[in-house]
This record gives sequence, structure tokens and C-alpha cells, in this order.
Amino acid sequence: MPADSYVDVRDGASDVRREQERIAFDQGLTLMEQARATPQSPALALEASRYMQTLWGHLIRDLSHPANDLSDELKGNLISIGLWTIKETDAIIAGKGENWGPLIEINRTIRDGIAA
Repeated sequence: MPADSYVDVRDGASDVRREQERIAFDQGLTLMEQARATPQSPALALEASRYMQTLWGHLIRDLSHPANDLSDELKGNLISIGLWTIKETDAIIAGKGENWGPLIEINRTIRDGIAA
């Protein structure tokens, strides 16, 4: 019986965590969409970029943790997407472009996968 209770709590905590991640992606997507819509505002671009870098930094640490039970292939793919997002937002911060379209698209896909 205690083992069943642990599984229920763990699974419930996992649902809460997924919801928190979905909300975090929603916030990041909103910021990126605002930055794309207002290219004359470097402050919005900086805020969106830093937000996404922070979000992906946390996710990459979680994905790298040995207790993370996702498949190695999925973890590797997500880490690659996270590193790409960080690289692309670094370029935006450095003033080397503001190509928000692919960033928004891939991060929306990840967000939608979390909600599924």
C-alpha cells in the first residue's frame, strides 16, 4: 500500500510540474511574440532572450539529472533544442539578428508536447 501511495504522489507531482513547465513556456512565447511584434524595442528582445535562456538552463539541468526518467534519446533531443535556443538568443542579445520565427515555432512545439 505505501508503494502505491508513493506512485500516486509522484505521478501527481509530475502532472503539477508539467503544468508549471507549460505555463513557463507560455510566458516565454508571449515575450518572444511581443519582441517580434516590436523590433524597435531592444528591451523586449533582451527580456525575451534572457527569459528563454533561464528557462532552458533549468530544463537542461533537470534533463541532465540522473533521476530524470525520460529516455536518453528524448533527453538528448531536448537538450539539443535547449542549447540551440540559448545560442539563437545569444545572437539576438549580441545584435546579430532577431529571427524570432523559428524560436517561437520550436518552443511552441515543445510547449504543446508538454501539454499532451
